[in-house]
Amino acid sequence: MTIPMIIALAITVVMIILIMTEKLPFGAPPILACLLLVLFGVADIKTAFAGFSNSTVVMLASFMAIIAALQKTSFIASFKKAMYNMAGKGGFKAYVLLILVVMLGTSLFGTGSTAYYVLTLGILSTIPFNEKLPGSKIIMTSGFAANHPLIPVNVALQYGIVVAVLQAAGAAVGEVSLVKFSVVNLILSLAFLGWCLIAYKKLPSHPIAEANENDKSQGENISEMPKWKEYTTYVAFAAAVVGMILQSKIGDAGYVIPGLAVTVLLAAHVLDFNEIRNSIGSPIILMSAGVIGVADALGNTGLTALVGGTVAQMLGTSINPFLLVFAFCILTSLLATLTGSTLGTVYVFAPLAISTCLSLGLNPTAAAAAIVVSGWNGHFLPIDGMPAMIMGLGNYKLTEFWKFTVPMYFIRLLALTAGALLVFPM
Repeated sequence: MTIPMIIALAITVVMIILIMTEKLPFGAPPILACLLLVLFGVADIKTAFAGFSNSTVVMLASFMAIIAALQKTSFIASFKKAMYNMAGKGGFKAYVLLILVVMLGTSLFGTGSTAYYVLTLGILSTIPFNEKLPGSKIIMTSGFAANHPLIPVNVALQYGIVVAVLQAAGAAVGEVSLVKFSVVNLILSLAFLGWCLIAYKKLPSHPIAEANENDKSQGENISEMPKWKEYTTYVAFAAAVVGMILQSKIGDAGYVIPGLAVTVLLAAHVLDFNEIRNSIGSPIILMSAGVIGVADALGNTGLTALVGGTVAQMLGTSINPFLLVFAFCILTSLLATLTGSTLGTVYVFAPLAISTCLSLGLNPTAAAAAIVVSGWNGHFLPIDGMPAMIMGLGNYKLTEFWKFTVPMYFIRLLALTAGALLVFPM
């Protein structure tokens, strides 16, 4: 390992320890890590703080302000009342229903949709605390449910990547069908749902950050907002969601539409400037932006390539197919989490796994399918958009976060590996 690799890894470890011990306020450790990367010459200022100009972070920050406006509407008041009534009738039933509803919604939006998980978490964060259905049990499970379609029909992106990496490695793609690939995703989703059912009693029971603040400061504003302001808020919200969904087709414009929607809310006096500033500069945004610089530094030092090459050599040529696929899934998901580059990591390690399978005379389809999907199934560290937002909104300690996410991580990858090998025998 080179000196920059060692320094970058050490700074990352320090950042994780600070998050875990809560010695600094939430959102501060990644900023400190970025400063240290520059101080020790591992990254320049532009690279270290690239997260603050990252398109997804810009979109996320704007959407947080829109969510703050939405929380003033009568819709949210009715939603809170409905959820409160549901909690009163039976916490576990409501808990399961919420997860299923989110997973059904994921079926339409697709796996890993930023727009969908931000929307989901934003709405769920408004639910007031109730001992029978505490928000701390809802945010964790429903947040990650936004990554698991119950009816996996919208998986074209991942399917296309599987076909691409197989073709690039010179492997046959005749056995790969969208239907079979959807079955693999269904097995993964069912494993996640199973873990959520088991984990219900183990999840912490406490108020969440956003619900606490909203209950105290916004309850009076809901009834006072004129109808035309409510309708303006709904239109701005809808425009932001449509912009995020269409981003892949309209380019960078999709990222800035939420910001323009916030400008409309400011002009309509739905939000004042202080409210907007507090939303776009919230600790969740600082966390999301800060970790991108750390992730980029880890990748730029060559640590990702070094770890990948070392693991590939350690696997050797005489390994059980299940262990082979599972090992590459762990490697891919781990480095995708640390670097923040899901597609980049997948395109590095999928060809390595495919080549290994071909050299062993094995069908590489299962490996390709599992490894591609594994890139979207790390989440055991709060250093990416979704897990960082979940940890922040849920007001979790890192130990509470890990009690759910570490078992979830291994359960999902074991199910993914088994499902891929079942659908695409090697």
